[in-house]
Amino acid sequence: MTETDKALTVTELTRGIKNVLSDEFDDIRVEGELSNFLIHSSGHLYASLKDENSVIKLVMFKGANLKLKFKPASGMNVIVHGRVDVYEKSGQYQVIADYMEEAEGRGSLQKKFEDLRDKLVKEGLIVRKSDGTHHRLNPRPIPGFPEKIGIVTSPTGAAIQDILNIIDRRFSNVTVVLDPVKVQGDGAAEDIAAAVARLNSLGGFDVIIVGRGGGSIEDLWAFNEEVVARAICASEAPVISAVGHEIDFTIADFVADLRAPTPSAAAELVVKDKNDIASVLEGNWARLNQALSALTQRHGERLAWLGKTGLASALRQTVEVFKERINSLRKNRVLSKPSELIDELRQELDDLEQRGEKAYRHFRELKSRELILAKSMLEGLNPLKILERGYSVTLSKSSGAIIRDSKDLKKGDKVELRFAKGSAGAEITETK
Repeated sequence: MTETDKALTVTELTRGIKNVLSDEFDDIRVEGELSNFLIHSSGHLYASLKDENSVIKLVMFKGANLKLKFKPASGMNVIVHGRVDVYEKSGQYQVIADYMEEAEGRGSLQKKFEDLRDKLVKEGLIVRKSDGTHHRLNPRPIPGFPEKIGIVTSPTGAAIQDILNIIDRRFSNVTVVLDPVKVQGDGAAEDIAAAVARLNSLGGFDVIIVGRGGGSIEDLWAFNEEVVARAICASEAPVISAVGHEIDFTIADFVADLRAPTPSAAAELVVKDKNDIASVLEGNWARLNQALSALTQRHGERLAWLGKTGLASALRQTVEVFKERINSLRKNRVLSKPSELIDELRQELDDLEQRGEKAYRHFRELKSRELILAKSMLEGLNPLKILERGYSVTLSKSSGAIIRDSKDLKKGDKVELRFAKGSAGAEITETK
């Protein structure tokens, strides 16, 4: 083996490739869709940049990241400027970006997400709040003490283990039924929708949890499909959506009765801790016993005397009267259905707001007409308007005064003639 046949080390080969790529692609602009978007605690931005056929890693360090004029996210279509580099430890080539801007149009997945969301809003299945967030129209309450819980997720993922462990630790008496499904890839959305329908056909479930652990926007995409959204909307049992991490939002979150930031959080939201409940009950029981003991000690003799004199019967009658009054108050609309009164007040507030807006528009139109009239009057008084009709103003060249009478001039005086546009100098040759 000659010196020229000496084998390269992996580091030497990687560094050589890095030098070639860095020299060839040191000033580039690339357009693509963001995926696997992440801002590290260091402030650096990491993502994948992809199109229909290819994908490349993207890195944007904190210094450049701080100059961004928009908030990037997975699914966005962007254009980045930078250079190609090779990360030597993994041998992976990537784009190091120093600038990023939004490209015209949305990324394909982001467009699908927004189109389906807007479609469901138009149908009235979900509502858009004033702060820009979305949720199910009239979500149903989640039972405080469910006896039977259905779970739709992968049987091999970490999500099911987390849910089962938390439920077993908090309240092991609950019955849990898992309907195993694919949670990503081809056919996953149809699997999930079928499982939700299947659990409803079995019946008896107090609540159904639908979800999976974290992943990229592509990994979570099954929960953005219309078939899953329709299945959740059609569910007779309340549904908790528990997809990905806290920062991940899916269509399933919008149509579910409750969104949990993670599968573990879903288990904690749906099942109360048995120890906490027992502690509260024990505390209430202890306070009740103390109150009864104190009552007996303080009023034991009086209670015995009341029993002998027949006043106890009179007291019972008085109690019954007050019970009737309480029942009557319960039937009072303000007390029994306070939400209806609140709804009416909300509607009145909306009406007042509309009337206020109408009055403001009327006031604005009135003032606008007054302004136009005043403008017209001012333009009528504008001396330049007179000049535009063919008149001119004659000024003395020596004093600058306006000449209103030919007697103020004599032969040989110099004057300035001012027109609507421009002026001219003249000399008086004759006066009349």
